[in-house]
Amino acid sequence: MQQSTSAMPARRPDPAPDLLGAPLPDLLAAYDVELFESSVSDAGFFGAFVKPQEGGRVLSMPSGRSEFERDTVARMLLAEAFGLDAPPLPSSLSVTHS
Repeated sequence: MQQSTSAMPARRPDPAPDLLGAPLPDLLAAYDVELFESSVSDAGFFGAFVKPQEGGRVLSMPSGRSEFERDTVARMLLAEAFGLDAPPLPSSLSVTHS
């Protein structure tokens, strides 16, 4: 998993939806995050949360992954980006800030 951040954590919506219970499209809308398909094909890349210089927030996810994997990684990246309470990452994964 990779993450590019600036000025994190970002503002949370009020009230914030439940990270694990809310449908992913609802979370993305509440946090004003756009989901894009990534062209990165590296098997070790699971996704990235990016705040482009021109504004906005982007969650970039590789195509070809299972729905479960995409959903899980998206929620982990949102938790990291917005400082949300979430279960710890599996030991085999890490979040990189750059």
